[in-house]
Parts: sequence; C-alpha cells; structure tokens
Amino acid sequence: MIPELRTFIAVARHGTFAAAGERIGLTQSAVSSQIKRLEESLGFALFDRTGRSATLNAAGGETLARAEEIVGLFAKLGELPDDENAHGLLRIGAIASVQSSLLARALVPFRQQFPQLRLRIVPGVSMDLMNQLDAGEIDTAIMIRPPFGMLPELTWQALVHEPYRLVVPAATTGDDWRALIQAHPFLRYERTSFGGRMVERFLRSMRLVVQESIELDEIQAMVQMVANGLGVALMPMVEAHLPLPDPVRAISLGEHTFYREIGILQRAPQVSQPLVNQLAHCLRDAVRPVAQVGVGEASGPW
Repeated sequence: MIPELRTFIAVARHGTFAAAGERIGLTQSAVSSQIKRLEESLGFALFDRTGRSATLNAAGGETLARAEEIVGLFAKLGELPDDENAHGLLRIGAIASVQSSLLARALVPFRQQFPQLRLRIVPGVSMDLMNQLDAGEIDTAIMIRPPFGMLPELTWQALVHEPYRLVVPAATTGDDWRALIQAHPFLRYERTSFGGRMVERFLRSMRLVVQESIELDEIQAMVQMVANGLGVALMPMVEAHLPLPDPVRAISLGEHTFYREIGILQRAPQVSQPLVNQLAHCLRDAVRPVAQVGVGEASGPW
C-alpha cells in the first residue's frame, strides 16, 4: 500500500491527478486507479472531485498527515541501529554523471569530518530523486535543475553549468551546427528527462526539423553511438565523460548555447539537517572547471 500512499500525497500536494502523475511518472489513469484502491481499502473517500481538481475532504486532510508519517517511517526501515561504528545514516540521491566526479571529490573532506556516519548513495534520474526527496525517502538530491517550479519547502543551490554542444563523428566535415543537425540522423536525449526537455525546447525555439533516429537517456551511450557513426546529438559537456574520445568532436552552438544546471536540492534551511548543509558546502568546494571541451573545439571558459 506504500505506492498508493505516495500517490495520495502527490495528488494532495499538486491538486490534480494529471499534475501528480507528471511529478511521479504515472499516467492519470494509473493515479486514479491507485487512489480508488486506497479509498476502497480505507472505506472512505479522500477527495472532493470537481472537474479536473481533486480537493482533500475532511477525512483526506486527517489521513494526509498519517500517510506522510507512514511513508517516512517506511523509508527508514533500512537504517540499522546506531553502534560504535555507525552514528546515523545520510541518504544522498545522485544522478549517475556526478557520482564519479563531483560527488566523489566532495565526499573526501566530508568523510574526514564525519568518519562514523554511514552514507547511502541512491542512484536515479532527476525526476525520481526529486520525488523521493519530497516523500522523505532521501535526505538530499544532486541532480539537474527542474524545468518547472519547485515546492516551497525545497531549496536549490546551483553547482555546475554544463554547456550543450552538438557532438558529431570526427570525420564529419564543417562546423555549421544548424546544417549538420538537420542533415544527419539525430540521437535524442530522452525527452521526458529534465535534460531532454531542454533539448526539445531548444529545437522548437530554433525551429529545427531533425531526422529522429534513436532516443535514450544515457550520455555516455550517446557519445559511443556518435563515435560509431549512428548520428549526431545535442548533449551537455559532462565532466565524467571528458575529454571526449577521438572518434567524436563537439561543435559550439555559439550565441545560442544553453546549459544544464547541476545542483543540490534539499529541504528548506529551517528543516534541513546540519549534515546536508555541510555536504552542500563540500560540494561547492569540489566544483572544478573542465579544461577540455572535446576534440574539434578549443578549450577555454564556457
């Protein structure tokens, strides 16, 4: 029943089944089915439904606080009791591209300060990590900035701005990114991800028509596909994947360059635990400018 409780919390916070579904990665019909199962299990309705809106009724309002408590307790089931070697657990959500670079560097001084603290690195895409933080399942998230507004109880600190480049096979002639992106098969950064939405927005704003070929949500895989001649791709220059391999090169978008912002999402300062604030400090200190953009493009500030 935990998934149904999480969906109930999402609907209560976002006001409609459709909005809740978008935040937690479910269709509107799936959200409706989960709420129906929950209401049948409890024996009473949770919402007053008017048009597309879903407003908590009196019973729903009383149930919400209990549901949040239950979900929070469930998230803590994996925590072991404190002993002489373990003084608590910090759950850090992190997208894959920061785990081997920014996060790895930040954890060196952090561990020196808190050697007995246990850490759990929770992988995931940005949308999932944001939902887990919202549900109390993780303590902080290092992720891509959402392309929409965030809940008022969450705060965002920017860490890194990664420029998007057009990555092409090294043997491709010319540097006219507009012509190249339309002349070759296009490897699309998965459009439901935060980074992929930025690509979609850019293509629309530039009124570019691309030859859709492959859609995926793994930057390293995109690089390798470009290297194998499968097409071209708009992707952020991620530290973990630089320098780019010799078979590919990156072409600047010039004045049209847009950026993927990586940062740390946490609860508002008044409720954020000191450990999360100290981790944020270590992350800021660990930010390192990337000197080499990739083959085919001069290095320099972005």
